Amino acid sequence: MTETTAASIPGYKAGTWTIDPTHSEVGFSIRHLMISKVKGKFENFEATFVTAENPLDSSVTATADVASINTNETNRDGHLRTGDFFDAETYPTINFVSTGVREVKGDFFVDGDLTIKGITKPATFDFEFGGFGTDPYGNYKAGATAKTEVTRADFGLEYNAALETGGLLLGEKVTITLELQAALQA
Repeated sequence: MTETTAASIPGYKAGTWTIDPTHSEVGFSIRHLMISKVKGKFENFEATFVTAENPLDSSVTATADVASINTNETNRDGHLRTGDFFDAETYPTINFVSTGVREVKGDFFVDGDLTIKGITKPATFDFEFGGFGTDPYGNYKAGATAKTEVTRADFGLEYNAALETGGLLLGEKVTITLELQAALQA
């Protein structure tokens, strides 16, 4: 197995990167009515990445504004902001702080602490690196997709309802998908 180094990643630069929110998305999906999935996203979020000389020493911190939740249904979004779910007034942000980066058989994983509704649990994102490039304005950018799955109850998100046809309104697992583009800071 070859070791991942800065030199082995075309275009890699060590430095501090900030998320470009107009070219990024913090999304999620959850099973609904046991027959389909409902998707949503957080409209307001921030993230800072620090790429180290050794890529596996890199780090990330990120925050999403709970009140900015958008599932394309106003009443549902309002309910998600209440104490039944995120309790946005008491817990206004969702936070992630990385604790390490790993490579396993050519795949990358970002381990860290995810905090939702004041509860912090370990989470691992599968990280798919997209590459580097310069935008038309001269900004040096990096792109990636990251994905993880969490259990709602682990974070105190226990609201559910029984269905007349059997089963529950909401699934227990939530998939979080991040489409990321970040700019290298001068």
